[in-house]
This record gives sequence, structure tokens and C-alpha cells, in this order.
Amino acid sequence: MKLVFAGTPEVAVPALDALIASDRHEVAAVVTRPDAPAGRGRRLVASPVAERAAEAGIEVLKPVKPRDEEFLARLREIAPDCCPVVAYGALLPKVALDVPARGWVNLHFSLLPAWRGAAPVQHSVMAGDEVTGASTFLIEEGLDSGPVYGVLTEEIRPTDTSGDLLTRLAFAGAGLLAATMDGIEDGTLHAVPQPHEGVTLAPKITVEDAQVDWSAPALRVDRVVRGCTPAPGAWTLFRGERLKLVQATPVLDRTDLAPGELAAAKNNVYVGTGSHAVELLWVQPQGKKPMKAADWARGVRIAHGELLGL
Repeated sequence: MKLVFAGTPEVAVPALDALIASDRHEVAAVVTRPDAPAGRGRRLVASPVAERAAEAGIEVLKPVKPRDEEFLARLREIAPDCCPVVAYGALLPKVALDVPARGWVNLHFSLLPAWRGAAPVQHSVMAGDEVTGASTFLIEEGLDSGPVYGVLTEEIRPTDTSGDLLTRLAFAGAGLLAATMDGIEDGTLHAVPQPHEGVTLAPKITVEDAQVDWSAPALRVDRVVRGCTPAPGAWTLFRGERLKLVQATPVLDRTDLAPGELAAAKNNVYVGTGSHAVELLWVQPQGKKPMKAADWARGVRIAHGELLGL
């Protein structure tokens, strides 16, 4: 099939690579979000998908909105059979959905209908799921509600951050998306409607969502830290400034600290929660690079009974 691939961040690159490598399909063009300011100089930078497509000599389309007439005209001119999508980052209007004969097929990082929305992996980790996966489905105008072509499952390990899990799903999902294109092309794969039961939503995680509530149980704190790593980053307040929590772990045998209460030993930093303590392993003070929590604690000289979160 002639394909137009739509995607933007690094997590979409493995799927693009898999389709470029396929001897059954041609990636005629790539659709991605416009260049965005990045770094301290805030200079405009192309998306990872745009950079990879340019390296491969593939035409790159960067519409401000996918309903822009110039973009739609070029899409009709290319006349793709199918448009595979991974984390494109913009809603596709019906006028665009109608262009490819076999539609737009999305690789979504959850077992649909669970975790429909922008942040399925983060929500899955924060909810304490033991298993998640990826699904390929035919895009329709509803939010991730289209019929499903295929799925794969992935175990969520006890120490997984959302970044760890998303990386594994990106590579496993690349194979699933390529296999879905093969099945659509040869007529052996047919989309099955999603069940109405089991629908959960996964909206974008905001900075406010990532603030740690120390009155919550330690397992909840652990899930928030892992689920918000690397972005937007779990955080708390220390002496009126934000302290990012990069890595922490529950400590089941320590229950003597009040919620948010700090206790620093020579090589360990503990914080009380609504149940048992958590040990801070890595933190990032405001305006500084990540550091070991013990080094941070020595530098700030934590007072007896001092609290996080106030």
C-alpha cells in the first residue's frame, strides 16, 4: 500500500522505521506537527519524526491544522491507500479522514477500550495496572473509539516509569502496526468494534496532577512518581520552592514519620506518607540538575521534623 505516516514525538519513530523497512508498503510522505521552540534559545526545532523522514528522503508535511486546504490538497494528490498514525498530536477532521481509501489507522498505547486519550501509559502506571499493551484501530470522529484491528500485551514491572514502559511499547507496537498494514493490504485482518464496557479515559497529565499528596498511601505516592516520570515530573514543595521527585521507593518497615515529614540519615532520605514511608533516591531542586537525594539533603541541612509539601 501507499502510506502517509502521521506522528510527531520520538515514541513514533520506531513505527516509522518499521514501515520504511517494510518491503510491502511505500511511505510516500509523513505528516507531523510544525517546528516548535526548544532549548534555552527557544529556536525552532523539527519533530523527531520530521527529522527521521528527512534522513530517509521522505516528503514531510507540517500543517498548522490538518484541515488546512493546502495540506488536504497535497494529501489528495498523493492519494494514499492508508494513513498509519502514532502520537500525531492533533485531531483529524472528517474531511481528512475521508481521503485514504482504507482510512487512518492509529497505534494507541493501551488495551482499548481502557485508557482512551492523550496519556494512556501514565494513567495505567498511576492506576496500578499490572498489564497494559497497545492497540491498532481505525480512527473515527470519536475519541479513540474506532474498531480494533490488533492488540499486544505488556507487563508493567514494579519499578517501571511511564518512560520505561512507553519505550518498550513503542518498539513492540511498531511491529504490531506493520503487521496491521500487512493484514489490511492482503484482506486477512478486519476491525472489530470495541466493547461498551470497560471504557476509561486518560486525559493529559497536568503539572497540578503531578503534585504529590503526602497524606496518600506510600504505594500511591510511588505510582504518581513513576507515572509522571519523565514528564511532567512529580513534584512537591520544600521551603517554598518546587522539588522534583525523580525516583523514590516505598519502605514497608518504617511507619514512624508523619505525612510529608523528612528524616535524613547519612545515605538515605525518608518521607512519611499516609501509610509507611518512602525513600527518596533522586531529586531535582528548582533550577538545578537531578542529584542523589542524600547529596541534596546534606546540602540543605534538613531540620528535625521538617516537612515536604507546605
